[in-house]
Amino acid sequence: MNILILNAGSSSQKSCLYNLQDTLPQNPPEPLWEAAIDWTHTEGVAELTVKTKAGLWQEAIALQHPSDLTQSSRAVTGKMLQTLWQGSTSVIQQPSEIDAVGHRVVHGGQRYQTTTRIDPSVKVEIQRLIPLAPAHNPANLEGIETVEQLLSQDVPQFAIFDTAFHSTIPEPAAIYPGPYAWVAQGIRRYGFHGTSHQYCAERAAQLLNQDLADLKLITCHLGNGCSLAAIHQGKSVDTTMGFTPMEGLMMGSRSGSVDPGILLYLMRQQGLGADELEQLLNKQSGLKGLSGLSNDLRTVRAAIAQGNTQAQLAYEVYIHRIRSGIGAMLASLGGLDALVFTAGVGENSAAVRSQVCAGFAFLGLALDAERNTAMAGSGDVAIAAPGSRVQVLVIHTQEDWQIAKACWAAL
Repeated sequence: MNILILNAGSSSQKSCLYNLQDTLPQNPPEPLWEAAIDWTHTEGVAELTVKTKAGLWQEAIALQHPSDLTQSSRAVTGKMLQTLWQGSTSVIQQPSEIDAVGHRVVHGGQRYQTTTRIDPSVKVEIQRLIPLAPAHNPANLEGIETVEQLLSQDVPQFAIFDTAFHSTIPEPAAIYPGPYAWVAQGIRRYGFHGTSHQYCAERAAQLLNQDLADLKLITCHLGNGCSLAAIHQGKSVDTTMGFTPMEGLMMGSRSGSVDPGILLYLMRQQGLGADELEQLLNKQSGLKGLSGLSNDLRTVRAAIAQGNTQAQLAYEVYIHRIRSGIGAMLASLGGLDALVFTAGVGENSAAVRSQVCAGFAFLGLALDAERNTAMAGSGDVAIAAPGSRVQVLVIHTQEDWQIAKACWAAL
């Protein structure tokens, strides 16, 4: 069974093809084909990379409609998918060999809480929810429609929603303390990065050789977007992102949680409108805004090494916000068996892991400093010191594999 996965973001598109048998392997297999598109490196150009067992292939594609990103992204995504069955990168003979397609969709609202086969009504709902995830849902929808154009309409497509895993959060943690009318309007905490948090929780249970139902976990998804999840008995009971992916931790270019009175102040005193505030909070805040340099933590830390005090402040706020968030998740769990780090920063920054964990020595949590520093490229590893009362894991998140498993189960 060939299952194609599309994981579309606002500035990139990742895709892979798995060949699965009647029984799923315990560990993630290598995809037959992997591809990625990056629109950010050079203006007016998309960088396409395709990887198969035969090797790596790359191409810079000049966008025919650089002012129309929707039209351009569909064209480039179509070209990416065609490398599955055309040219030196082909791993199948024809499109009909694809049995199903799984899409990561960021916002599913309250309506979609499980893997969902895509039909016209599902597409309408994804479109309706664009205001709640404006950087992601449009790209998710484009991927769905591009597949419809390239493959037979009979090929089943499934949506795996980032919000679905968090649908188990109890009402006291999900409801905002505004007017009760908000509840009826669907204004509540939805949470995001659910596919990543779910994968890491299941993988943590494997690594610890324990039943997931017996564990209290905090998973830290730290990338350009950042969120924490409190997971009890395999279910999400709290998370830091909320109604939109903007709430919670300080992120690469997103502010995370701020006093809403600040926004009222900016509207009244500086005349900022909704579009300007959205740009400010989503694109000009976080590490990028506070450091004045970049949303990339590596750039910020390089500046700190050169004595940049503004970069130092940004980094310290970043660490403080993660520690504060973990404290909140601890309260929701009432205990902790393991702390899990994942995503770009979580997997690759020994300094972040060390400084975050230093705030929880009172729990009896202790890192093995040597393992923490030396684990780069080591895969999924435990980095707690012997005798630590809380396990600490670094797990390479595999959202694509989690989506593939969901599609396989649905079929």
